[in-house]
Amino acid sequence: MSRTSSTPDPELSRKLSRRGMLGVAAGATAAALLGAAAPTAAAHGKGHGHGRPVLPPGRLGIQLYSLRDKVSTLGFAAVFAELEKYGYDEVEYAGYTQGSAGAITLDQLRRLTRDHGLRAIGSHVGYYSNDPAAYTFAQNLDKVLDDAQALGLKHIGTASGPWRYGSTVDGWKRCAEEFNEYGAAAKARGMKFYQHNHAEEFSFATDRPDVRLYDVLLAETDPDLVYLEMDIYWAYVGQFRFSKRADGTPDPFDPLRYVLEQPDRYPLFHVKDGEHDETARDGYRMVDVGDGDIDYQRFISAVTRTRGGRLDHHWQAEHDNPVESFAFARKSSSHLHSLREKDC
Repeated sequence: MSRTSSTPDPELSRKLSRRGMLGVAAGATAAALLGAAAPTAAAHGKGHGHGRPVLPPGRLGIQLYSLRDKVSTLGFAAVFAELEKYGYDEVEYAGYTQGSAGAITLDQLRRLTRDHGLRAIGSHVGYYSNDPAAYTFAQNLDKVLDDAQALGLKHIGTASGPWRYGSTVDGWKRCAEEFNEYGAAAKARGMKFYQHNHAEEFSFATDRPDVRLYDVLLAETDPDLVYLEMDIYWAYVGQFRFSKRADGTPDPFDPLRYVLEQPDRYPLFHVKDGEHDETARDGYRMVDVGDGDIDYQRFISAVTRTRGGRLDHHWQAEHDNPVESFAFARKSSSHLHSLREKDC
C-alpha cells in the first residue's frame, strides 16, 4: 500500500537523514571545491585561458544519439572517422544498428570503434516494456548484458526513469530493487549498471511532497551496484522546475553538490548546454555545447578535483536535436578542449 505524507516511511527517513549527514560531512570539501572552481571575472561563462585544461586527457566522449541521423544514413564507420578527426576519445552507444547503411554485427561494431581510436564507454538500453520480447533490462537482461560484454563495455545503463510503478515513494523503491538486481548482474560480468536522469527525477513524490524522488533513488539503490550518469543540462532544468514543493515551500538543490557528496557514484556525465530563459517551461533552451550559460569550467573542474583527481569520470557531449550533428560534435570538442582552469 502506498504511504501518504501523514504516514512517513521510518526506514526511508533514516536513509535520507544519513544521506544528509554524509552531505554535511562532505560539505566542507564540497564548499572548498565549489569555491575553488568559481570562475574569475575574466573567465566568466566560457573559461578560456592558458592554464591547465579542465577536461581530463582521454575522457571526452559523445552520446551517439546526437548523431543518429548520420549513423542511420552514413553508418558507424563514417561517423567514427569524423569523431576521430574532432579529437574524441570515447563513444556511448544509443543502439547497435545503422539503418540504411546496412547490417552490422556486434563484432564488426567493436572493431570499427577500436580501429578509429575510440573506446566504447557505455550504452543506453530501455528499462522495461509491456512487450515481453522487448530488448530491455526487465524483459531481456541476459541478452542486454551479453551484447554489452561482446562490445567490451565497462558500463551499461538506461536513460529510462524509475517510473514503472508510478511516482510514489513505494513505486520508486520497487524500481530501486530492480535496479539493484540489474547492477548485481552487471557487476558479475565486470560492468557497472547506471541510470541517466532527465529533469523529472528531481520532482517530489506524489504521496510524500517533502521527498524528492531522486533522493529515494540514491537512498534505496546499493552504491556498489547502481551508478548514476548525470545529464547536467536536465539536472539544471530540474533545479529550475522543482525548486519548490507543491505547497510553495522552497527546497532548492545544486546538481554539482549531488556529485561532490558522492563522486564515486557518478562515473559518467552528459555535457549538453542551454541558454537560460525563464519564460520557457524548462528555464533553458537547449543549444550546442559552448553556446549556452551552463558553466562547464566550474562544473568539470570541481568534479575532477575530487579525491585529488584520482576518480575515473567520463564526459559525453550531447544535444537531443542538433541543427547539424557533425557541426555540433566538432564545436563541442573544440569548446571543451579549450576550457582552462584559470587565466594567466
